[in-house]
Amino acid sequence: MMFQRNPLHTNPEPCNHLSDYKLKHGFNGYKAIQKLLVTSPIGRTSLKKPNLRILRCSFCNGCEKRVFLCLICSSFCCLDHTLLHIQTENGHDLFVDVERCELYCGVCCDQIYDPDFDQFVMAKHSMVLPNGVVGNESIGQRLIKRRRLVSGVGLYLQNESKFRFETKDLRGKSCFPEGLRGLNSLGSTCFMNSVLQALLHAPPFRDYFLSGGHSLEDCKRRTTERLCLICDINTVFSAMYSGDRNPYSPAQFLYSWWQHSANLASYEQQDAHEFFISMLDAIHEKEGITKNGSKGNGGDCQCIAHRVFYGQLRSEVTCMACGFTSTTYDPFLDISLNLDINISLTEKGKKLTKQNADDNMSTLLGCLDLFTRPEKLGSDQKLYCQNCKERQNALKQMSISKLPLVLTLHVKRFEHSFVKKLSRKIDRYLQFPFSLDMTPYLSSSILRAKYGNRIFNFGGDESDTFSKFEIFAVVTHSGTLESGHYVTFVRLRKQWYRCDDAWITKVDEATVRASQCYMIFYVQKTLYNKANEDLSHLPNSPGREILIPIAGCC
Repeated sequence: MMFQRNPLHTNPEPCNHLSDYKLKHGFNGYKAIQKLLVTSPIGRTSLKKPNLRILRCSFCNGCEKRVFLCLICSSFCCLDHTLLHIQTENGHDLFVDVERCELYCGVCCDQIYDPDFDQFVMAKHSMVLPNGVVGNESIGQRLIKRRRLVSGVGLYLQNESKFRFETKDLRGKSCFPEGLRGLNSLGSTCFMNSVLQALLHAPPFRDYFLSGGHSLEDCKRRTTERLCLICDINTVFSAMYSGDRNPYSPAQFLYSWWQHSANLASYEQQDAHEFFISMLDAIHEKEGITKNGSKGNGGDCQCIAHRVFYGQLRSEVTCMACGFTSTTYDPFLDISLNLDINISLTEKGKKLTKQNADDNMSTLLGCLDLFTRPEKLGSDQKLYCQNCKERQNALKQMSISKLPLVLTLHVKRFEHSFVKKLSRKIDRYLQFPFSLDMTPYLSSSILRAKYGNRIFNFGGDESDTFSKFEIFAVVTHSGTLESGHYVTFVRLRKQWYRCDDAWITKVDEATVRASQCYMIFYVQKTLYNKANEDLSHLPNSPGREILIPIAGCC
């Protein structure tokens, strides 16, 4: 569904406390913590003190919550006591998140992004400091110069050569498939990076931007006061498929998205699914027109969001007294599924059976079956039957009348109880197939099973050719509701890759299957096979260089 956004768009103000810190202390704190940086086998960077096995808050002595390191005095404190530390030690405003190795302002109570800090973290892996970094430089010299990418206000790094250095890890491995490139964290933006990685490799969405589907030169939406989100998505595609293997910082896109989603504009962690919907919503708001030029909201809309992700649900509500049925159709960009905690499918895929109480595994097919099976509506949701002329108990059944090119399935892992005032994450394992046949969940299949083949004409539903899908990306969530992390697995040339912000690593199928999936991306099988025949078929985007294969690389 599409949502209306707040028309007033503002960007978060830059952190003045960071500027004050750099003016007074330069890069001394960055240099000090660089010695404490360690990298895990999967590429995650964190802080470790050699003489401390467990880091504890200096105020409460706790170690269970996230711990932060003061950049000035190197004291440790938990998130609850960062403000107390600031009140006790004047000017000690900036901290480093020990687990995530990200900057945090205790006064603003928010994550902040600093390209200089990011360069020190990255330089640790090659043990080479950025050239020209001097602790006594003026603030004007140290602040990164910014440039306009196309037109209007730009917030991307220009003076990259001053801080460029060689990395000798998997991020720069040139034998990775084209378009596979890390995305730098801009302060708890893994929710954004994870979804972007999935969209960057969605065949029809990718081909639209790389073939010049949105012209930067002809775009009339960008002004000196307002950014064009679609132009900035195009910029991200051009950068990711440019051949540069160094991690890319999508700062321009982030600020543009903030303008279109002012209620989510902060460096705090957001929900990846909410970001996905808001991004497609913003694209539709800007390009949502029909073939005849009118504003489109359904299947006739020609915006790239609808052309790729649009599908249609069929909702059938049946009166339990007389059998009268009311049918409605609703658009969708993704399908949100409850975990099948109480039911599962048998091997035949027809009969429902109870699960064991100690069975901690759900299946995607079970979730889809739960989504499409008849459900008795509650007493407060009785149907007004046009035949009985009164409200009656009713059964509701959902089915899919139109499938999209790219099917996005969202797993409801976060529960919120307004009655109990509690929120929790469901850490239940979900088994999902790499090849998915959606035929059993189509309206035609469900109606045939219900009424028989001879009763209705099922023309217009998807054929078997378009109901078979192949997986190409999985967005996962690890951790808790309060402190979690998003990672994406991308499938290219039948090989899986783990995209963890700036880090790209090759993984096997077992690793993907064992992950805690949150969003699963499938593409129609015909499109998947075509895209994997030869990735060199990718069309060139404007200004995009053609890569020359390097000997010895795949």
